[in-house]
Amino acid sequence: MKPTGLVFFPAFDWAISPTHPEREERLLYTRDQIFEEGIMDLPQIEEYQPQMATDKDIARTHFCVPTVSYQATDAHRISCGGALTIADALMRGEIRNGFALVRPPGHHAMRVAHGNRGFCNINNEAIMVDYLRHHYNLKRIAIVDTDVHHGDGTQDIFWHDPEVLFISFHQDGRTLYPGTGFTNEIGGPLAQGYTLNIPLPPETGDRGILYVLDNLVLPVLQEFKPDLVVNSAGQDNHYTDPLANMRFSARGYAELNHRLAPDIAVLEGGYSVETALPYINMGIIMAMAGIDYRYLHEPDYDPGLAQESRMGMESIKRIIETLQKTWQNREQLIASARNTKEKFYQRHRPIYYDTDGIHEQQLETLRLCPNCAGYLAIDSQARFHGGFDNHVYCVSIPRQTCPYCVREATELYEILKRRPDRRESIHLQDKYNDRFLRYDCEEGREISLE
Repeated sequence: MKPTGLVFFPAFDWAISPTHPEREERLLYTRDQIFEEGIMDLPQIEEYQPQMATDKDIARTHFCVPTVSYQATDAHRISCGGALTIADALMRGEIRNGFALVRPPGHHAMRVAHGNRGFCNINNEAIMVDYLRHHYNLKRIAIVDTDVHHGDGTQDIFWHDPEVLFISFHQDGRTLYPGTGFTNEIGGPLAQGYTLNIPLPPETGDRGILYVLDNLVLPVLQEFKPDLVVNSAGQDNHYTDPLANMRFSARGYAELNHRLAPDIAVLEGGYSVETALPYINMGIIMAMAGIDYRYLHEPDYDPGLAQESRMGMESIKRIIETLQKTWQNREQLIASARNTKEKFYQRHRPIYYDTDGIHEQQLETLRLCPNCAGYLAIDSQARFHGGFDNHVYCVSIPRQTCPYCVREATELYEILKRRPDRRESIHLQDKYNDRFLRYDCEEGREISLE
């Protein structure tokens, strides 16, 4: 049997502050524990060293403002590169599956990135998904986000993409950052039903989360038939996590990964640094590598935590029923959107960057094409501390786009270059031709990322 691939990158030189929950100790305690237990010496494990993500890797997913280099430090590039390393090893057939234990995390980083929000600048999983689709021509990928916080950045990036199924279960957004991830958030007009959000009540534990997995997530995955399954492996559903209010155990995490059987897991949140993360990571590694985890034991675990309240289980069952209907009706919803007389769909969104204190206003315009998923245009204006504004316009052409939309989106980019209207820059993200351009309005020159 092929081994499970692991990448460790604790990012010694990156921290939001010395005492911030998102710090290097998140992985150092884990590394100490698995070496102490001898896991790394087993033939079921193969360790890899991370590569560094390039500007083009990142631009394939993000519009980084003002530039990729400004948003992505070396630590971000290596963290993301750890996920790409596991992806390459999997596609070369060297490993059966892989786990990128890396930081900084990424699932709150959206398509347009003005700064750090939710401890994230660039989105490791999303970049890896686009990398896999481009380099290995994968068609359908499923992302299951198990972080306690809604993966709003990953959702945003694939909101209009029916070839990427995004499922997030998390603590109810009415009680926790980022305040999103409700059952009515189901994807853009031409991708409705391919985003499924499961907002769980606080105090949900092993029984509730595994019930969601068995009765919704796994049946949907079986019907979607993805080429690859990615676990956005947040670990802050744990009963000791200081930033949330859930009751999942380390053995519960192991069982979840055993049943889900992801091809790739990428670490996200989890901030009970000493007491939980070493056990959770150990459980996930053991489950992915086919090692018996039945005797994984947390010294302070109370079996009563696994019990769900009657009201909690009733709430979970209602959520599942709602999302089952959404999934069953997805094709009708998309067909209805295609039959509209409107040529474009627009939505206006305020976005707050909690870490950097940035207020962004976005106007997003989607071409409602009858033949493809359409192209996307985003007018984004961000206000920083002190009143400084950054105004950009972004045009995105998906991989699976009809020639008409490719031509119309390219023409829009060229028109905007001639009429910059006080914008700092205009960006073209052309996934169809794998080219990424940035026009600097002040200098009047175009830069290509190669």
